[in-house]
Amino acid sequence: MKFFELDSGGRMPALGLGTWKADPGVVGETITEAVRIGYRHFDCAPLYGNEVEIGEALETAVKDGITARDDIWVTSKLWNDNHLPEHVMPALEKTLADLRLDYLDLYLIHWPIAHRHGVAFPESPKDFVAPEDAPLAATWAAMEEAVDRGLCRYIGVSNFSVPKIRALLETARIRPAADQVESHPFLAQNGLAAFCRENGIVYTAYSPMGSRDRPDWLKHEDEPVPLQDPTILAIAEKNGITAGQVLLAWALQRDTCAIPKSSNPDRLRENFAAARITLDPADMETLNGLDRHYRLVDGSFFCPPGSPYTLQSLWDE
Repeated sequence: MKFFELDSGGRMPALGLGTWKADPGVVGETITEAVRIGYRHFDCAPLYGNEVEIGEALETAVKDGITARDDIWVTSKLWNDNHLPEHVMPALEKTLADLRLDYLDLYLIHWPIAHRHGVAFPESPKDFVAPEDAPLAATWAAMEEAVDRGLCRYIGVSNFSVPKIRALLETARIRPAADQVESHPFLAQNGLAAFCRENGIVYTAYSPMGSRDRPDWLKHEDEPVPLQDPTILAIAEKNGITAGQVLLAWALQRDTCAIPKSSNPDRLRENFAAARITLDPADMETLNGLDRHYRLVDGSFFCPPGSPYTLQSLWDE
């Protein structure tokens, strides 16, 4: 398994298991099977509603001697209604209690969007908090305090553009360790990936295979489907692998981290095996040519009429 070497000796596995959309009642068994297969990187978030079950499974795996806590990399995230500094630490402590951990390996700001405290998803413009009233620099300073207290080893961001990371770096005492963003051949985000590499930030791809199981309200008509794309299928057939393995091998080979999600044991093994696949330069060039800057999770749900956020201000595009 490839690792990303971080400051102070941290080693982040390049291939992890995402837990978004992993249903309660199923996710625990999925985590247990994944640990047995060899997964050691688990991406979580309180919004996913399954951290308690994940925590039970990880605790059992450690107690049973399948793995050691020091060998597991656990990421979680700060949700949008906890951006004010006084809410950051309680939110982190709740996540730690749910996951049955003394510390997180990585804690991310989930989105550069703020809601009123207690509002999971805004139902009206008044449920948002404007950027100037919840500055990301203040949220980040509270995250830095969590590192100081030993509650997380590293901190980072998610769904952040280059301009937003640059602005954060102007005041940050601790550099972001990672930026987790949607990434697949149709949304390569080469400029962001290069910026992250240049600044020692791990570029982490969520939805690396297109996330076809995401809710219908997040889907678009006639959207591209990476797992069904003829070019990707042809490369899979040529190499005797699956389309999913092509997508994961592409992500890993371009020096990015990937966190695919699956609850199917066979698919878990198939995805894990992608870390051992090397695509030839011609295949990589072909996959790179598929980029059309198409967002499957475009953030428009944060930008209804009257919201202080727009797609332009969210992505800085």
